[in-house]
Amino acid sequence: MATADTAGMNTSLRIALISETFPPEINGVANTLSHLTDGLRTRGHRVQLVRPRQNADPRGAQDDLLLIRGWPLPGYPGLQWGQSSLHKLLRSWRIQRPDVIYIATEGPLGLSALRAAGRLRIPVVSGFHTNFQQYSRHYGFNLLTRALTAYLRWFHNRTRMTLVPSASQLIALQRRGFERLQMLSRGVDSALFHPTKRSDDLRRSWGLDDQSIAVLHVGRLAAEKNLGLLCSSFRALQQTYPQRQLKLIVVGDGPQRASLQQQMPDAIFCGLQRGEELAAHYASGDLFVFPSLSETFGNVVLEALASGLGVVAFDQAAAAQHIRHGHNGALALDQDEQSFIEASLWLLAEPENLRRVRLNARRDAARQSWGAIVELFEQHLNAALLPPVELPAGRTQP
Repeated sequence: MATADTAGMNTSLRIALISETFPPEINGVANTLSHLTDGLRTRGHRVQLVRPRQNADPRGAQDDLLLIRGWPLPGYPGLQWGQSSLHKLLRSWRIQRPDVIYIATEGPLGLSALRAAGRLRIPVVSGFHTNFQQYSRHYGFNLLTRALTAYLRWFHNRTRMTLVPSASQLIALQRRGFERLQMLSRGVDSALFHPTKRSDDLRRSWGLDDQSIAVLHVGRLAAEKNLGLLCSSFRALQQTYPQRQLKLIVVGDGPQRASLQQQMPDAIFCGLQRGEELAAHYASGDLFVFPSLSETFGNVVLEALASGLGVVAFDQAAAAQHIRHGHNGALALDQDEQSFIEASLWLLAEPENLRRVRLNARRDAARQSWGAIVELFEQHLNAALLPPVELPAGRTQP
């Protein structure tokens, strides 16, 4: 149960965090949860992580880690669904009862955690990390979109609150009947992602010199990332500025990699990168092209800004929150591909455009620390411990 810490200032919570993905898996959800978990522990909280077992996990019980059997996620090699584990969770939480539960994913594991929490009357906060209802359209399951949206609404409306990472996401979910939404943005490690990580050796390996332009994309190479626009934007840059030496650099992996390599045979595909190597790839670029329309946030946008790149993205999620068009990046009108291409071209139209944008990008992104995000997360978890509020119709918040 919650106890006062040694300084007598804060309350130390016992928190259970449930997720079907976590490092060393590489994706925005895993990255975010790693920072939140580390930050909560640094602030004196006890965090039990509940997730599917990964290949690298040691055998045997571990403190603050409850491993569940996982099943491969179709279309996403290396990622898993967590098996429904109601009885295992009930046993664990009856022995060591959490003060509050945070559910980051809505799969079978998340659903069983929601049910276990309901039986034990433990308050639950949920996070809306992934637009799965949009993903279904990209994988040929259009008929499931409405049903999946209804399930997600049912799931999240049974928690004390749902945390969303961007204002655009909050508005979209409100319009679909999601209740009790609160903002929890994302931070960036501005010491890791820094312009000083630029590597001349890496750029030479790409065949570039100081005057060349590396057009960078970092992310999962999958259908929902709108990568056809990445290709058409790069071709437009080549056609408009034939005198410039441009090279497309793609960092990441996924089911569309082979198709992209066929479409863009001159591009350099660097595969998955982590840590310092990832930071060097960012900083060694010049433009960052991010055509995705399915993001709840888009951590890579902040990482690119912190690395001092000229970022072009649609005016939504992280880009809408952190980019001012013409000041620290270039924004395209939502859903307008021609506007996206024009925003990309603007960055190279005049040397001053890119120089100014890159300088301001680094300066602004450096202010977005994870420390402030973790503190707000802590406040939301504490708020969930308060008694439910009576609603006018006689209902109460769950």
